[in-house]
Amino acid sequence: MDYNGVKAITHASAFFAPFLVPLVVWLLMQDRDAKNMALQALLFHVCIGILISISWALSFILIGIPFLIVFGLMGIYYPIKGIIYSLKGRPFHYPVIGSLVR
Repeated sequence: MDYNGVKAITHASAFFAPFLVPLVVWLLMQDRDAKNMALQALLFHVCIGILISISWALSFILIGIPFLIVFGLMGIYYPIKGIIYSLKGRPFHYPVIGSLVR
């Protein structure tokens, strides 16, 4: 069975439920690839959330503003890339997180 739609929804959850959807998919799915992708997405969303929070706190002394912009763009770009790859049936791995979860 093909789980490309589930993988795409997992990536798209970055825009509406970044922690809930990957966690539910990871807990309920039986497919190994879908579980792996959900775990990667969950860890990516947690890491980006932490990095954006730290950057936001540092933006009061102006050094965090460039980091806030970069991490914000990463938080938008990689889920969109994951959606596109999932819909095409191509494998996708988040940077850094993908190499840790395999």
